[in-house]
Amino acid sequence: MAKLGFLLICTGLLVVITQVAGQQLPPDYVTVKPFVGSRVFAAGCANTKTNKPGCMAACPKMCADECLVFCPTCSTLCKCQLPGNVCGDPRFNGGDGNTFYFHGRKNKDFCIVSDSNLHINAHFIGNHNPSIKRDFTWIQSLGILFDNHRLFVGAEKTVVWNDDMDHLNITFDGQAVSLPLEKSARWVSAAVPRLSVSRSKASNGVVLELKGIFKIMADALPITEEDSRIHNYGVGKNDSLAHLDLGFKFYNLTDDVQGVLGQTYRPDYVNKMDVRKNMPVMGGAPKYASSHIFATNCEVSQFGQDSVATAAF
Repeated sequence: MAKLGFLLICTGLLVVITQVAGQQLPPDYVTVKPFVGSRVFAAGCANTKTNKPGCMAACPKMCADECLVFCPTCSTLCKCQLPGNVCGDPRFNGGDGNTFYFHGRKNKDFCIVSDSNLHINAHFIGNHNPSIKRDFTWIQSLGILFDNHRLFVGAEKTVVWNDDMDHLNITFDGQAVSLPLEKSARWVSAAVPRLSVSRSKASNGVVLELKGIFKIMADALPITEEDSRIHNYGVGKNDSLAHLDLGFKFYNLTDDVQGVLGQTYRPDYVNKMDVRKNMPVMGGAPKYASSHIFATNCEVSQFGQDSVATAAF
């Protein structure tokens, strides 16, 4: 998705207004990239509170490097709060709009979407903190199956993170997908012309698209020492715990879709978690467990079964 192309300088603050790569923003939202800890000015907003163009707002602390400004009220939220986004210690924002956590298990694979002709597994990495008696986990890679094809995207393990280096590993049917380190560089599959991979930034950010089926935004990023200190992750210096933040858009899911995230798009989905809690957690990890990144043998698997498709998202 092309950027809106505004570059603003106001009160000494440089702000770039964009759209979220790979996703269609809800109406009346724009995306801003502020300096850390700064307030942001969204010139593209029509502010109904002041009847003046643009608005000044403060992004939530939980936002990493982008937040969304809701123009009519100048309120803000993080892009990770949009439906279909998966961020951090995996915090899912379901198709029903509710946020929940799914911890899974480190070094294990779980099906997060399983439909008749689309299956997505996530590989979890993590770190054990004895003081709280559980693993912190993050999604390190995705295994995506459709038709008879396999698409893989993962964040490569690295001790020291360098954001100028690309830490993404992408393969299609076992062959490496090579992209220049240039924003908007694009690869199109010769075997499946509907499939493309584009860089959303020069390194560590891509959009994977299978036209009519899905669009997936994948950003590779590390757990920093500051992250570890604030959240008590207990991360050492031998692994930056490179992982993926993800945004999903689906175009043709069926009513029978399953998986940790997929089930939240079902028309009959009933959220049984306590959404009033700060961290509602989805349990039942064993029924989503897959034997490897491209396995379709999780208990709730729908892959290969005939279903009637319906528009979702």
